[in-house]
Amino acid sequence: MRKAIIEFENFSFKYDAQQEATLQEIDLTIYQGEKVLIIGPSGSGKSTLGQCLNGIIPNIYQGTKTGNIRIDGKDAFELSIYEKSLFVSTVLQDTDGQFIGLSVAEDLAFALENDVTPLHEIRERIDFWAERLDLRALLHHRPQDLSGGQKQRVSLAGVLIDESPILLFDEPLANLDPKSGQETIELIDRLHQEQGTTTIIIEHRLEDVLHRQVDRIVLVNEGRILYNGAPDPLLRSGLLGENGIREPLYLTTLRQLGYDLEQEAAVTSVEQLTLADVQVEALPAFVVEEKVDSPLVEVRNLRVAYGDREVLKDVTLSIRRGERLAIIGKNGAGKSTLAKALCQFVEVSGEMMWNGQSVAADSIKERAGRIGYVLQNPNQMISQTMIFDEVALGLRLRRVAEEEVTEKVEAVLRTCGLYAFRKWPISALSFGQKKRVTIASILVLNPEIILLDEPTAGQDQRNYTEIMDFLDDLNRQGHTIIMITHDMQLMLDYSDRAIVLVDGQIVAAAHPAQILTNQDIIEAANLKETSIFHLAEKLGVDALALTQFYMERERKE
Repeated sequence: MRKAIIEFENFSFKYDAQQEATLQEIDLTIYQGEKVLIIGPSGSGKSTLGQCLNGIIPNIYQGTKTGNIRIDGKDAFELSIYEKSLFVSTVLQDTDGQFIGLSVAEDLAFALENDVTPLHEIRERIDFWAERLDLRALLHHRPQDLSGGQKQRVSLAGVLIDESPILLFDEPLANLDPKSGQETIELIDRLHQEQGTTTIIIEHRLEDVLHRQVDRIVLVNEGRILYNGAPDPLLRSGLLGENGIREPLYLTTLRQLGYDLEQEAAVTSVEQLTLADVQVEALPAFVVEEKVDSPLVEVRNLRVAYGDREVLKDVTLSIRRGERLAIIGKNGAGKSTLAKALCQFVEVSGEMMWNGQSVAADSIKERAGRIGYVLQNPNQMISQTMIFDEVALGLRLRRVAEEEVTEKVEAVLRTCGLYAFRKWPISALSFGQKKRVTIASILVLNPEIILLDEPTAGQDQRNYTEIMDFLDDLNRQGHTIIMITHDMQLMLDYSDRAIVLVDGQIVAAAHPAQILTNQDIIEAANLKETSIFHLAEKLGVDALALTQFYMERERKE
């Protein structure tokens, strides 16, 4: 008989700072050794579920609860954070916020040192987990200097070393490039199988998590459980789209082809599909429509170095007025540095032209009037306590009349799905909601180029679509949109051209579909083929043509 290790019984929870309960009448049992994926739109309550398990609630965030939570038969709200840590280990979405030690080895040792573990045992366990997670060569590095995938492995080792029976992952893929994300899911699955841990994953990127099998999916919205069961029935239903979750790309493409998914017994991967009756009409030949507008920005022989380390190497590119440009590549390739160079946040050598005129003598303020930059980490941009004040700050610094400030801020907050929270403190928001606040604070200033670093990280489909459709509206009004992204679907749906960076150099600049069907570029840049590519292989049709078919249908819809 299976042992229940986590039990929610008619459980509700309301934060002291809020009027309504975030979790309502939750009944959920997770059994020892299960692998469970929890999904839901931003603000649905899924992160609150996780915080009730790892002790952040009620030890840091207080509130009122009814019903019960038991972990391994013990009342979770009666356990201290230390006692809970013996049961539940958490890997956060922001790995930088989890590091303690000055080196990887120190970081791995931290939990054991707090448990007063003998020194020889600490060394043995560090060696064991460094070997298991391929960290031996990194033990003397600073965690902050590592790539995104390496940081994720260090965070994972830091919790595994404590050997807790439950592993909780809070959006582990949010800041990883496609290949590193895939490798992380493979690593989580391997450790789950080998260690026999109970594994709980809270994540927006459903298709990426389903790269490896999960036992159950729990769909949460508005604080309630809407689905709790095997993946296949959920994927065949319309519940994902109705609740702001993106379904796998191959399923969307099959629906566009008019295929009835109910005739498939298993749909969690392309390999499981039979596709017996798929009718694929003659796909149109692939055509690239080039932007004919004159270049707005031209960069020539751009170089950026941090000390002795050259990050950008002789970069030359042009950005046309009104285009939607994606900048992609693996973690550490130089994408964010290129963005900072365009905004003059870092010292550069080389030449940058704006409408044919050099801007080398521009101040940061003058450059900011042309390019609005939304950082990847929202905590690095936020300086105000309240949401409305944060979005209004730029306008107020420009001495805009308060009546006009209110009008513009409220309009942008509606667009970004934040109007209902306009009087909230920012501290009460999730990571994804904070991200929307920072986007709103830039959008309200109406710059000619809007440059966004990972604009959709941590966003559900509804908020993702609202933000990107708004950016598309701005693009139609003449704004140029530049996005640094690891989200290949975003690149397909919302960009005209993609620039691929590898080790500080541009290795390709082409239509998104051409990028994602080129094996050499995919391998060099740590990308991965979309599931449309694998679907095309199974159907025996051209992957480039099928990708364009998907893009055209998606944009029409």
